[in-house]
Amino acid sequence: MTEPLLEITDLRVAFHARHGKVRAVDGVSLTVAPGECLGIVGESGSGKSVTFAAVMGLIRPPGRIEAGRIRFAGRDLVGLDAASYRQLRGRDIAMTLQDAQTSLNPALTVGTQIIEVLAAHGEGNARARAVEMMTMVGIPAAERRLGDYPHQFSGGMRQRMMVAIALSCRPKLLIADEPTTALDVTIQAQVLELIASIRAKLGMSVVLITHDLGVVADYCDRVAVMYAGQIVEAGRTADIIGSPRHPYTEGLLASVPDLHNLDRPIRPIEGQVPDLIDLPPGCRFLPRCPKARPDCAKPVPMRAVGEGRNVRCVLT
Repeated sequence: MTEPLLEITDLRVAFHARHGKVRAVDGVSLTVAPGECLGIVGESGSGKSVTFAAVMGLIRPPGRIEAGRIRFAGRDLVGLDAASYRQLRGRDIAMTLQDAQTSLNPALTVGTQIIEVLAAHGEGNARARAVEMMTMVGIPAAERRLGDYPHQFSGGMRQRMMVAIALSCRPKLLIADEPTTALDVTIQAQVLELIASIRAKLGMSVVLITHDLGVVADYCDRVAVMYAGQIVEAGRTADIIGSPRHPYTEGLLASVPDLHNLDRPIRPIEGQVPDLIDLPPGCRFLPRCPKARPDCAKPVPMRAVGEGRNVRCVLT
């Protein structure tokens, strides 16, 4: 059996706020295999981005990793010193953030921003590599556009630049956090196809963080569904999309339009995500669950329900 490239075990991340402790990530365990694409889905505030900010070593006060282990390529990352993390980021693990408009530095040319990543990791002939990466992600006249600033690019092209910067050192793992935010559907498809094609070309692993189960169905080998800081269901994408076992996963799927059955009503999930300072003691989906029963008020562990599939629900 192949050793996981990334292994997260019982990760707990909290933010200490004025009114109490926000348990943003509470007992998350997952793995990413070499060459695999893992989808992470859930509503805003479910802990998706915070989980992988912890992987990147980006949790800062008032946030803190309170427990758990993160291993990448056999190396423990929790407690890694800042200098070692700087060597790791960009070279071995890269992350594209949600909004390219605010992630790119408006005062620097795009060429400067990609070249500085290459130079930081000792890559030779950085200018030629920058042109190569911009060409790979589909930016026309790449050499001429090295001198342009982010505002001179369209939203889709800025997103491509983010991907080019992230992939410039050919990392083993790309974390794509909502890579199609604020893009129209045509450009969304282009960006996702770009990531998929480069994944195939470089043989890298991808973690795709998204709200969109349609994207997960098209691009991901496995999926983990997060709710209120916990994973509630995980397994092969085809299994979860085809036969969801957790009521929250069912609710997410029911809220997606079905283009093959336009008469099917869209059913939103009623209610709100719970306050992460004052979480219910049992199932966190209990206040919103249409299938709730008395034993849901007790803590619910993840349970194996088949090969490679786990669900956090008393109904399984």
